[in-house]
Amino acid sequence: MARFNGGGFGGGNMQNMLRQAQKIQEEMQHAQENLHNTEFEGNGGGELVKVVMTGDKNIVSVSIKPEAVDVDDIEMLEDLVTAALQDVCAKIDEETARVMGPYASMLGGGLL
Repeated sequence: MARFNGGGFGGGNMQNMLRQAQKIQEEMQHAQENLHNTEFEGNGGGELVKVVMTGDKNIVSVSIKPEAVDVDDIEMLEDLVTAALQDVCAKIDEETARVMGPYASMLGGGLL
């Protein structure tokens, strides 16, 4: 009579892999929460315009120095704000890739 040993398919190995995957997922969530709570600063025109955002790209503040405001050249101010937003978004993307990249390679590298 054939016996089924309950573990089948390398039961112990599967359990270890699942525990490891769960641990990685928890670490990923913690890292992502930390990123979302971190504030990043972007600048336009040196520091004429400053934008502060959280890692999940919520705007915390926008600061504009008076010398950046020229009522006859609103386009310049718009460009400075755009540059500051692009700067802060690039910093967030770079840090996100640095922090989260290793997890993506772990999960895509055959762990699961």
